[in-house]
Amino acid sequence: MTARGIALAAAAVILLGTGFRYGYPDLALLGAAAGIAVVTALVFAFWRPRLGVARVAEPDRVARGEPADVTLTISNTSKVRAASLIATDRCGAATVDVPLLRLRAGHDTVESYPVPTHRRGLVPIGPLHVTRRDPLGLITLNRAYGGTTIVRVYPRVHPMRAVPAGLTRSLDGRVDKVPQGTITFDTLREYVPGDELRRVHWRSSAKVGELMVREQLDTSEPQIVVLLDDRATAHRGDSFEDACEAAASIVVAAVREDLPVTLHLVAATLTGPHLDVLTEATLGDGDLDATLRHLRAQKLGDTLIFLTGPGGRDDLGALSGLRSAYPIALAGILGDRDSSPAAPTDRLLVIEAADGAEFAAAWDGVRGW
Repeated sequence: MTARGIALAAAAVILLGTGFRYGYPDLALLGAAAGIAVVTALVFAFWRPRLGVARVAEPDRVARGEPADVTLTISNTSKVRAASLIATDRCGAATVDVPLLRLRAGHDTVESYPVPTHRRGLVPIGPLHVTRRDPLGLITLNRAYGGTTIVRVYPRVHPMRAVPAGLTRSLDGRVDKVPQGTITFDTLREYVPGDELRRVHWRSSAKVGELMVREQLDTSEPQIVVLLDDRATAHRGDSFEDACEAAASIVVAAVREDLPVTLHLVAATLTGPHLDVLTEATLGDGDLDATLRHLRAQKLGDTLIFLTGPGGRDDLGALSGLRSAYPIALAGILGDRDSSPAAPTDRLLVIEAADGAEFAAAWDGVRGW
């Protein structure tokens, strides 16, 4: 109920009470008229229009800065009357006006509007809020229609041509960098329909009395581990957004080359596709030392990529200690460059870049792979 409605209802009570108590029929008549107006406004506002709402986001997954649109179809499922309503649809942190003027029974209207994709993250769309007001402005009632659609705005991906070289492990324990594609014998297994005959090991097949097939392994295939520093203390300005773009670019480049890649965060524990994780990642409080101890114990790969911001510069020494578990280690410092840039060592490669695009260009220029 609006302030006008509250005032009119109070006036109706006072006028009716005064008119009946002191015998003033004119005041009682005015009070009755005010009361009838309030009751009529309540009936008008509480009528619930029967609306069907269908919402389609195209596309519902988009890179930061790329266009995305929402198409909203609203149908009046009532049978007897038209609806003139005031409606708004939530789109992220903003609201979009949706005109519903004389929407006749059994008909629908279609509205489209762009989705803001200038920031990485989840953009909730909906529900549709319909506001009913009586002609006198005494009652305002807001109802929600339809569900919520989520548009995922991925980090911007920058093209990368280079990928880490793999590692070949000899029997004496040495670890050497070699070009990707070193194929070696792994084991024997029984033949199954569909196996290539050129992979049959005839000597072993003759000994066991059935066809045996050679299993081969690419010993040089790199196992890439991306560690994204999502601690609030490690970033300034938009450096975390730049780090997310760098992580997304590495993941996409690895997938393009069919290389195994895993993604880990320092502060948060998120699961799902890597780009979805990068979309949902936010800054928080985390223990980098505990994360590094976990990575050292698990030995999840042979190539470790650590992406941080200006505040993580002092933690590069701890990262160097993982060289025994990860023979190839690279640190990316995103954001404004420090006046004294970190120098790469034989234990750690370092890339300092102002943003994700500059990081991708520097990545392709690394000679330490």
